[in-house]
Amino acid sequence: MLQGGHRLSKLWRSPTTPLFNLSHRLLIGFKFSSLSQAKELDSLDEEFEEFLPWLERKAGVKISSVLSIGKSAYGRSLFASEIIRSGDCILKVPYSVQIAPDNLLPKIKAALSNKVGTVAKLAIILLVEQKMGQDSEWASYISCLPQHGEIHSTIFWSEYELDMIRQSSVYQETMNQKSKIEEDFAAVVPALEQFPEIFESFTLKDFMRAYFLVTSRAWESTKGLSLIPFTDFMNHDGVSDSIVLFDEDKKLSEVIADRNYAPGQEVLINYGNFPNATLLLDFGFTLPYNIHDQVQINFNIPYHDSLREMKLELLQQHSTPKIKDAINCSEDTFIIKEVRSPRGKGKGLPQSLRAFARVLCCTSPDELSDLAMEAAQIDGRLARRPLKDSRRELLAHQMLLSHITHLMQKYDVAIKSLAPANFPSMSKKFALRRQMAQDLLTGDLRVLKSASTWLNNYCAALRATIHCQSQ
Repeated sequence: MLQGGHRLSKLWRSPTTPLFNLSHRLLIGFKFSSLSQAKELDSLDEEFEEFLPWLERKAGVKISSVLSIGKSAYGRSLFASEIIRSGDCILKVPYSVQIAPDNLLPKIKAALSNKVGTVAKLAIILLVEQKMGQDSEWASYISCLPQHGEIHSTIFWSEYELDMIRQSSVYQETMNQKSKIEEDFAAVVPALEQFPEIFESFTLKDFMRAYFLVTSRAWESTKGLSLIPFTDFMNHDGVSDSIVLFDEDKKLSEVIADRNYAPGQEVLINYGNFPNATLLLDFGFTLPYNIHDQVQINFNIPYHDSLREMKLELLQQHSTPKIKDAINCSEDTFIIKEVRSPRGKGKGLPQSLRAFARVLCCTSPDELSDLAMEAAQIDGRLARRPLKDSRRELLAHQMLLSHITHLMQKYDVAIKSLAPANFPSMSKKFALRRQMAQDLLTGDLRVLKSASTWLNNYCAALRATIHCQSQ
């Protein structure tokens, strides 16, 4: 029976490390794609033309007869070598040639504490195989993995480069992620020090690269976490329906084409519906226009608010399960996505954010009590209906609009600071990362502008209502 796998994304973060969702991959160089950006084959990748034959010999079965490794404008990729039709199975990779925690040397596994997770174990496997060089049974695979200078996740950016995205929540998420990797590194060091012949000159930088290779490439399925050679070469298309499927009966992973491909066209797969924030942090690339972009909105009840404690208590009492795209568990953090329709149920801002604004604008205990009573009478959710007093409803949304307008101004300044004139001398790597920063911030600003437009329309409608009521 076939089952869809999941990119590692939401699975590998610690409970205290928020963000949107994660997923799979970057390969040699900067890589991205979308349906409208599928690239033609520039040339076959002669350096790795023996990769697929090697993998098939190792597996003892045919893996693909319709795909070739080639080079596009964005690095190494998989291309159709003959006509592919929608519904065709384009590759099958047996579990026997996938790298899983079971591949960890027993003596190393025995030395690791229970605190060491699956990601760290897979990272150690990569380090061990790399140390073995050509003696490794995975040498052909290890040799094609990107080196430090070819990885553009923000965890490898300099502080100077990170300054470009300081306005985005990705900046703090990068700090959190680096701290998580450092914690895992500290957990594995005592065990690895017992094997100096394997881990000589082993550094945090080495571990961080191996860790990233796992978190950006691995798939989670019912069989656990694994790296799938050859499939790694497939680039991302945010609108593709193709994913990696797992057949537990046949013990293999496969990919089904979701569209027709002519010979020479790049074959694409979907890593998940991820915003540029996730793509940049977890895979090291961005899309010029990403329909899945979303922005973190933080709202705080001012300490000088005389009703602060009452409001906090009320919000806690009526807290609801967070939506799957929530960044963290604090009561004042929300995710907004692009508002593509000015009206219609479910087309505006998140109801939880608007509810928070309604609570925030309350100026008396009686108003808070009324909200609590209303919640008890319906579904228990606090302030999910418009306030009965249109003027208070207007005030709540004006506060929200003011907050978003302030954020838009900050983003605008940050984007203008990325103008080429501000960076007279740029290396190719820095120029690439500057463009990624621009894609990230521009996408966030687009989302904020859509929210601002929606709020302006809503406030205008409220003003009209209030005007009619006053006549």
